[in-house]
Amino acid sequence: MKLNQELLAAVRRPRLIVAAAAVAGLAAASFALHPPATHAAQAKGAVVSTAKTNLGRILVKSNGRTLYLFEKDRKGKSACSGQCATFWPPLITSGKPRVTSGARASLVGTTRRSDGRLQVTYNHHPLYTFVKDKKAGQTNGEGVNAFGAGWDAVSPAGAKIEKPSAPSQSGGGSYGP
Repeated sequence: MKLNQELLAAVRRPRLIVAAAAVAGLAAASFALHPPATHAAQAKGAVVSTAKTNLGRILVKSNGRTLYLFEKDRKGKSACSGQCATFWPPLITSGKPRVTSGARASLVGTTRRSDGRLQVTYNHHPLYTFVKDKKAGQTNGEGVNAFGAGWDAVSPAGAKIEKPSAPSQSGGGSYGP
């Protein structure tokens, strides 16, 4: 009887080893296909896209919020920090920025802010959102003059968009001097 149990145990051990090796192989394959979510794996670039608004086609971020440029920025560097950045949050990225839907990859880049974070640029303009834009497509920051200069939405070509001026009250056209 004892010999039969030893034989049975000897037969089962290789099966357990084979089963354990198969489970380990599956786990390794699963890890290779689906690595665990780490900070580095989650660090994706901000997305710059375009959308049709009352100003025409403009740049927006991934949630559809309007992106603005600040006329005080120079040489691709942000001039908006502190209280300014509270009202005009910079578009920050933790990876290489990406473009979709009409935005040009050749115009997107980054600049290092004074706090060390990377801010997305478009045609060398650092990009910002505006706290009073609560929904996608709103352009409440267009034409605002705050923190020492003007704020404008950005066209897909990378230029500022000027809000059309209101028609003259006189009813006449605009004439030269």
